[in-house]
Amino acid sequence: MDYLLFLLILLPFIALSGWASAKVNSTYSAFDKVPNASHMTGYDAAVRLLRRHGVDDITVNRVRGRLSDHYHPTKRQVNLSESTYGSASVAAVAVAAHEIGHVMQKKEGYLPYRIRTALVPAANLGSRLALPLIVIGIVLDVVLFAATGSKAGEWMMIAGIILYSLSTLFMLVTLPVEFNASSRAKKMLVEEGILTEEELPGAKKVLSAAAMTYVSSLLISLVYFLRYLFIVLSIVGRRRD
Repeated sequence: MDYLLFLLILLPFIALSGWASAKVNSTYSAFDKVPNASHMTGYDAAVRLLRRHGVDDITVNRVRGRLSDHYHPTKRQVNLSESTYGSASVAAVAVAAHEIGHVMQKKEGYLPYRIRTALVPAANLGSRLALPLIVIGIVLDVVLFAATGSKAGEWMMIAGIILYSLSTLFMLVTLPVEFNASSRAKKMLVEEGILTEEELPGAKKVLSAAAMTYVSSLLISLVYFLRYLFIVLSIVGRRRD
């Protein structure tokens, strides 16, 4: 019954994630067919915004894929996907400007961005090790506690929960970072004349659709975190009773 309840709670969020993914693709496709009045490509827009804000140590590169755009702060690279780099559409410059928004966050020391960056190692570790630690902890708890009274399994489960919580926290902090980058993008696009006021609503739709993918990912991660926490607390609670 507990697992059935978990599935009933999880399924709507999985559906939301699928809808968000489809929405960002369809919205991007729609506005990728709308040329911008400045005739600037994603690459042109990224370079112009970097130079306008006095950033001359970041390279703008083309990477494979569609909507695989990202900012790599360690390598000092803004990597634009093939669908963005050479396209002079409303959608392309919106996505490119969003990545420059992340560059500006780092340059200005935007606090949520700094927190997210600090959480990256823990989040990566948590995404890989949390579930194995919880599963191994449950097995050890059953075997070792019954035989020796050892709490090694319990501590391993708790370690797994903590690691998973850090991964979920990373996704939570990601939300203000992404929303702020989009807000910066919309402002820069109009200020620099890359988009007109009439074209801006299209850019907003593209960026809003992309933001929903982060919201759905956070919700799914939160449901799994609560599920794992419930399992561990139930095991520990039953044993102590």
